[in-house]
Formats: sequence, structure tokens, C-alpha cells
Amino acid sequence: MTTQFDCLATAIGSMPHTDPDEACGLVARYLQIPAWPQLPRRHPRENMYLQFFDNFLGLDMEAGGGGDESSLIVDIGDQEKVIYGLSRLVKARQGNEIEYGSFVTPDIARGLDAFLKTDLGSPLAVKGQVIGPISLGLVVTDPDRRPIVYDDNLAEPLAMHLRLKAAWQENELRRLSRNTIIFVDEPYLASLGSAFISLPEQRVRGLLEEVLGGITGLKGVHCCGNTDWSLLLDTSIDILSLDAYNYAQTLSLYPAEVKAFLERGGAIAWGIVPNEEKALENEDERELYDRLLEEAMAPLTRKGVRFEQLLRQSLITPSCGLAALSPEAASRALELLAKLSQRLRERYI
Repeated sequence: MTTQFDCLATAIGSMPHTDPDEACGLVARYLQIPAWPQLPRRHPRENMYLQFFDNFLGLDMEAGGGGDESSLIVDIGDQEKVIYGLSRLVKARQGNEIEYGSFVTPDIARGLDAFLKTDLGSPLAVKGQVIGPISLGLVVTDPDRRPIVYDDNLAEPLAMHLRLKAAWQENELRRLSRNTIIFVDEPYLASLGSAFISLPEQRVRGLLEEVLGGITGLKGVHCCGNTDWSLLLDTSIDILSLDAYNYAQTLSLYPAEVKAFLERGGAIAWGIVPNEEKALENEDERELYDRLLEEAMAPLTRKGVRFEQLLRQSLITPSCGLAALSPEAASRALELLAKLSQRLRERYI
């Protein structure tokens, strides 16, 4: 599948709805590349951290605050259980047994269930998402509150676990379209290089590539803050997804890396539609059009990146997930996204 998306619209993942069919209806209505909706308000288990930790080594997890991802504690005290779970995981990874990655907990992905039954017509592609190993590994801790990403005995198995989750999901989405896109969502990469994340780049890259290696269609990484974009541009991703509404010009600090990424066929997903209620009230597609061209793309074109190539190899998205919005605001965000895509395509494509 080509990465020449010509500014088509897709989404990051989460929606504020409690009715899966309603959320899928909006996705089908507004997105040229539909994405299945995660619905954390419908059930705490649809929170992206809890959702993809599902069945990790068969371990039990304690979640504070009704599923608050800031306090997920995994019980690793039963070493016999850990060893058995690890042996099953390694066997599944070595044999590429993607069914291992299926969701086994009830009420954990009703958005995906509904999406697979939705009439989407004949989209160019469909999109899914999985939490990344760095972010999940920082959120989930052992009983001593040490993030498991710092435990070699758990970090690498976690990446294998997410690899199989991504592979299984991709296989399911192919029921809707032969073309699939899977984003690995890594919000905590915004803290890369700070005192909060003391992980060497080689370690970050290795864990990411383990997950990306399970994706046979197009694959991307989404980070909703500023990070070292050169690190991500140098991985095997096909699509780099960023919050261009708040951090557009940070990408222009890496013109050579962006140029090389585009030349090898990569695409950029510009998160130019805000995911905050107040901002949505004050924006329209014309203002977002100017913001994308002037604040996101122009700094790169002034440094030698070809404008036409940027447009051709671009997707547009909300800046991040929409779960924190009201359902009405989420609908407005998707409507703005569709109008912006139409405006760009009418003018340039």
C-alpha cells in the first residue's frame, strides 16, 4: 500500500461515547480512513493501558481509582505463574501465534467489536492502534512501584506481548480492508531524555522495533508531545504521527531526517485539529488550514522539504484522542477534520 495519502483524514483512537455503535457511526461518517474507537467512559477496561495489558503473562493487576492508569500495579510474587506465562508467551512469539494476542477479558474492546460489524463502504484503509511498550512499561509498576520497563525480565516480554496484540488486531481489521494501518501510541516519549525517563535510546528503539516487527501492513508511532523526532524517523515506521496543533514547529528542527523519511516513502500524520473543548469552539477549517500550512509545513519547506511531497505524503488527524471531550465536541472535531481534508484536497490534490 502506498503512503501517498493526499491529506486524507483518520483519528488517533479514543472517543467519549458509551455507545459503541454511535462512536462507529461517527467514524464511518467523517473519516476517509476509519479508525476503531476506544471507549474508556463505557468501561474502565477500555482505557488504553488496561486494554492492552490484558492477559500479560496471565498476571493479576491492581488498578486504583476505577482504572486510573497512574496506579497500575502488577503482582509478580507468584514466580511459578510468571515462568509459566513467560514460556507460553515466548512460544507464541517464536511461532507467530497471533491468536495469543486476542482480547480475552469481557468488556475490554467493545469499540473494536462494533467497528468490525460497521458498514464502512470501501475505504482506502482502516486503522487500529496499540499502546507502546515504553508508555505501558512506565505506567505499570511492580508492588514496589518500580516501572516494569526498567526490569529486563518484564520489559522485553511486554514488547513481545504488544507485538502479538498488534498482529492479532491487524489480522482482524483485514476483514474490513486489505489495507491496514496500526499506530503504536507512545505518549510518554514526550518525556524522553528527561529525568522522568532514564532509558538509553538503543533500549527505546529495541522495544519499539519488537512491537513494530509484528505489523505487516503500514505502521506508525504517535506521540502527542515534543520528543526526539530523529529517533522515531530512523525506525522502521511508515507514518510519524504528532500533535501539530501544539508542537508543529518541533518537527522542523529535523529537516534532514524528515527529508530522508519522506524520500524512503514515509508519511506524516499531522494532528492539527485540537482535542480541547475551548479550542474547538474557537477554530474553523479555514483557520486550521492556515495553521497547518504556515506553522507546520512552511518551516520545513523553507529548509528544503518539497511542499508537494509533504502534501502527498500526509494524513490529517486530531491532535490526540478525543475521550476527554463531550460527545458533541468530539463530533465537531471529526467534522472539522473532514472539512479540512476536503479543503486541502480541493486546493492542492
